[in-house]
Amino acid sequence: MGKVHLQDIDSKDKKTEFSLVRVKGTWKCKLAKKVNKDTADCVSDAKIFESNTEKGTTWTVVSPIVFTYKVTESRGLLDPSNDTLLFGHITDPQQLEDFKKSIKPVKRFVVVDQEVYKIYGPKLTDYLEVNNVLYKILALPTTEENKSMEMALKILEEVNNFSLDRRTEPIIAIGGGVCLDIVGLASSLYRRRTPYIRVPTTLLSYIDASVGAKTGVNFANCKNKLGAYIPPTAAFLDLSFIQTVPRRHISNGLAEMLKMALMKHLGLFELLEEHGRMLLDTKFQVDNSVYAHSCLQAASRATNIAITTMLEELAPNLWEDDLNRLVDFGHLISPALEMKVLPSLLHGEAVNIDMSYMVYVSKESGLLTEEEKQKIINCMVGLELPVWHESCTMELIQKSLQDRLKHSGGLVRMPLPVGLGQAEIFNDTSCEILCRAYEKWCDELSIPSDKQK
Repeated sequence: MGKVHLQDIDSKDKKTEFSLVRVKGTWKCKLAKKVNKDTADCVSDAKIFESNTEKGTTWTVVSPIVFTYKVTESRGLLDPSNDTLLFGHITDPQQLEDFKKSIKPVKRFVVVDQEVYKIYGPKLTDYLEVNNVLYKILALPTTEENKSMEMALKILEEVNNFSLDRRTEPIIAIGGGVCLDIVGLASSLYRRRTPYIRVPTTLLSYIDASVGAKTGVNFANCKNKLGAYIPPTAAFLDLSFIQTVPRRHISNGLAEMLKMALMKHLGLFELLEEHGRMLLDTKFQVDNSVYAHSCLQAASRATNIAITTMLEELAPNLWEDDLNRLVDFGHLISPALEMKVLPSLLHGEAVNIDMSYMVYVSKESGLLTEEEKQKIINCMVGLELPVWHESCTMELIQKSLQDRLKHSGGLVRMPLPVGLGQAEIFNDTSCEILCRAYEKWCDELSIPSDKQK
């Protein structure tokens, strides 16, 4: 989304600056230099600049857009006594009180991944009925292969039939990252923007898809080529959902956690080195008496750091005005790889293969020592993540980087680790280094295809 900043307005052009002041229920242009914000009833943050030439009049509108959304951890989201799922997104205490006192029934449209519904469907239904909610549950196969505009339109048809209030009745998405992305896009399209709530049920979506503003579907055989930047009104995180996720999907989520560790946080990397296998074994749950205390500390600290570091990178740049993004580490080559071998690789697995190769690029660039490189690869293997794939050819790598050049303002913008827990973005990595890194990566890590995940 393009933004016009005040400093971009050329002072040499004779432009008149107007403020917008509310007068008896309507907005009026007033010369900015004559408006006193301290005495005016309501002055908008928006501005209108007007310039007149022989060719006509030009109006330049500067309208700041502010999004406020909550990311809340809450155990027992489907416990009928926990009203977070229904009211946790409301920030105004008076509005919350009015909602709870209203005789109008609470109305919610819920989209849930069909595999999640098989496990939690009865509990979800019971939760809604005990709380007297007028509801519609739509269970869908939200897999990467089905992440399409057709599925978004299917959701929209059902939403339209259900007839939601587009301001006060948010759509709820319960599932992994694919589900959250599709529902987010559908919500952004319905009545131009209907609020929605994200409830992640996989580790990857818990620390990644749920906390940002991206929505999207695959298009033209490209990952997330259609989408919008519309954050949810809230994301509610309940780690207990993770206990029913297969072990491979825990590893899948740990890849995105490792990404943030390598880019920003040495402490998180060391935690994953030391406790990663335990987190895999316990699925981030603290019920296991053998691991209870250490697991509680490790699970809480790991998720907290991962989410905090992710939000640090996303919050100032929700619309990606700045294309230099550390969170793109592992996402230069992985989208093409993931689509090429779909569905044999999970998202986090493809990301980790990308990261593994880039670690070798860092080593060949003199940014990592051999010891640091090996520590990272050993950590990946310990987290049961793939570190190489036969389909990740030099041809695929070069094409991915060319696409990156095309869509990133003529720069590669390659995030690379420059030590453990720190990174920088590079635009000048030579083909010689890329090829040398690729050869060593294949020589050291390649395994027979029948042992690939």
